Parts: sequence; C-alpha cells; structure tokens
Amino acid sequence: MNIVLVGLSHKTAPLEMRERLAFNEERLRDALGELVDREALEEGLIVSTCNRVELLASTPDGADRGLGRLTEFLCGFHRLEPGSLNGHLYRHSDSDAIKHVFRVASSLDSMVVGESQILGQVKDAYQAAVEAGTIGRVLSQLMNRAINVAKRIRTETGVAQNPVSISSVAVELARKIFNDLSDKTVLLVGAGDTGELAARSLIEEGTGKLLVTNRSPERAEVIAGKFGGATVGFDAFYEVLPSADIVICSTGASDYVIRVQQAKNSLRSRKRGPVLFIDISVPRNIDPSIAELENAFLFDIDDLESIVENNLTERLREAKAAEEIVEAEVHQFIKQLRSLDIGPAVEEVKEMLSQMAASEFKRNRKRLGGLSPDQENAIQEVLLPSLVNKLSHPIILHLRNAARDREPSELNEELRKMLRID
Repeated sequence: MNIVLVGLSHKTAPLEMRERLAFNEERLRDALGELVDREALEEGLIVSTCNRVELLASTPDGADRGLGRLTEFLCGFHRLEPGSLNGHLYRHSDSDAIKHVFRVASSLDSMVVGESQILGQVKDAYQAAVEAGTIGRVLSQLMNRAINVAKRIRTETGVAQNPVSISSVAVELARKIFNDLSDKTVLLVGAGDTGELAARSLIEEGTGKLLVTNRSPERAEVIAGKFGGATVGFDAFYEVLPSADIVICSTGASDYVIRVQQAKNSLRSRKRGPVLFIDISVPRNIDPSIAELENAFLFDIDDLESIVENNLTERLREAKAAEEIVEAEVHQFIKQLRSLDIGPAVEEVKEMLSQMAASEFKRNRKRLGGLSPDQENAIQEVLLPSLVNKLSHPIILHLRNAARDREPSELNEELRKMLRID
C-alpha cells in the first residue's frame, strides 16, 4: 500500500493558479467520488484553501501510477492541459507524503508558521472525505495521527506562541498592561483597515466597549455597527478620550491628531489606571512625547512591526524543535503502517491453519469412534477454531513485531516458505 500526494501552494504557484484549481464546497463531494476509482486509488481526500490545493490518496499499486492518476484527475477536473502545471506541482509518496501531511497540519508549511487556521481546514477536509465515503483504514490512521502530531507540537513547542500580526500584537500588549480586558473601552480614531483589524481583535478578546470616530461619519457608523459600538464626532472625540483605556489611531492625517497636552488632560481626568496608545498611522498621528507621560504606554507602527519580526524569529526557532517531532512521528507511523500491510498475511496464516486442522480432523475422523451431532459440531465449531487461534497467536505476534522494521513483502515471502504456501 502506497500513500501519494500531489499539490501546489503559495510557495509554488501564484494566487491566480491556486484560484483556478480550487475545489469549492459544492463540488467537493463529486470531486472526491471521481477521484477515488477503487483501482488506481482506493482512498482519497482533498485539501483546498486559499494557500494550497492538495490531493492525498492511498494506492494498491506503485506510487508512480498513483501520482499519475492524481495529476491526471487534477488537470481533467479543472480542464487544464497537464503541461500547464509543470513547475508548480509537487509530488510526494510514502514517507515524504506522510511528512508533508504532518507538516501542513502542524502549520510548519504555512505562509505564517504557527497559524492555527490550517489545522481546522485539514480536519474539515478529512470530515468531507469521510462523509463522501472515500476514507479507509490507511488515510483514517494517517489523518488522525496528523491531527495528534499538530496538537503535540502546539503543546510541546512555542511554534504557535508569540503573535505575528499587528492586530494580534495589539491584543497581546493590551493583555500585558491590563490583564483583564472585560471592562476596558477601546477608542478607534480613524477607519483604516489595520486599525479596524486591531479593534476587531480586541473586541473578540472581550473588551467591553468600542467607540469609533472618523472624519467621514458614515464610515465610522459602518465599523461601529459591525461590532456593536458607538460613534463619536471627530471634532468631539477629545471629550471622550478620558474614558478610553485603549486608543488606536489609524487616520490619513499629515500631522499629530493627539498631542501631549490633550493626553495630559485626559490622564488627569481619568480615575482608573493607565492608557495604551497604539499609533498605526504613517505618518504618525500621536505625538511620540506622550510615551514619556506617567501611566501612558505608546507604541507606533515601527514598534509593532519590530515585535512581529522578533516573534516570527522566535517561532522559526521553535519550528526546529517541531521538525524533530515530525521526523520521529513519521518514523513511528511508518512502523504502524507496515503492521497494517501485514494484514493479508495474518489472514493467510489463519486460513492455512484452519484448512490443516479441518483436513486432519477429516483424516482421523474414523479413529474417534461414534460421535453425536452435537459432539461433532463442538469439535468443528469450538475446538478446532480454538486450536487455530492458539497456534496462530505467536506467529501473528511475531509478524506484527517484525513488520515494524522490515518490508511486509519480505515477511510474506518467508511466511509462504515456512508454511509451504504456493
């Protein structure tokens, strides 16, 4: 049994090509049914995201035939000439395919190492294949192991720790300063995309209230409506500044929108704790001198990007430990897979012993004298099967243990010689 994989990702193909080869949810079930022909491919699943399209399958024949079938299907389903994908597809089989699946599920092959979304997408792809009836014993064990490997890596390494986006860094800073965000008010000054993402992340993390101000009130109302917040007139937002615990500034202004004196007045009017200022604007819209004020914490876009860069470096360092886990897990799974492949030999042993037992009973039947029908049935249905199980158990145990370190085909050949199976 071979495991084969064909795919393309953000590393090998442009967005236009990934979009062209994507499998939407409506067509996925039909695609899976067409993919698994029960001849070249016995099992199959499809992972299709914005960053990758991958076909994974098990084949009873050689890996080359399975890889060829996957490539032909991918091109045929999307009505593309096979040559049009040259240089964009990667093809893996057996241990390389297993390693790739583990790395993808663990987000080691993602555009952002350690991101959490891919594991959910892998789970969804697996579930879709289960519902389509294209999953069997090999891919079932592979995908369950991949999910467990991903969880192990997230638990035992820091590959998913340390935020690596501006919005997630904003949340991390807020948590470090305030600890509990549930009673905190966020003031979003301006309606830039990055500022909106930061506000969204803070709201999703449980901040209590959102206020939005913008030179265009219509845009402020749209953002406030998305998150259940309220709007404030742009000329009047200084009046609510003292009530804001987190101020995110993201405007297109060419000068400071919040100056030192305004911040001083705001801090003096406050009756509770510090204020976190996050300036995502370029050029800066919050006076840098505010960082020198007591109870004021100010981070500009350079500060945030520096934190992101440091965090990415730390994730990549942790990824080395994650890769070691993947290597060990691949080795263990291959041993497990070899035990699965010995299944036909196990059945062959039991069938051979059963035939031998039945033959010996028939040959010696007269020597047993008169037997009632119940006694004869008991011998054939209870005694002989019990003897077969007793005799086959140590042989099967040996086969399973030996299969972890040797190719099943070698063991099958030795088994046939031992039992004289032609």
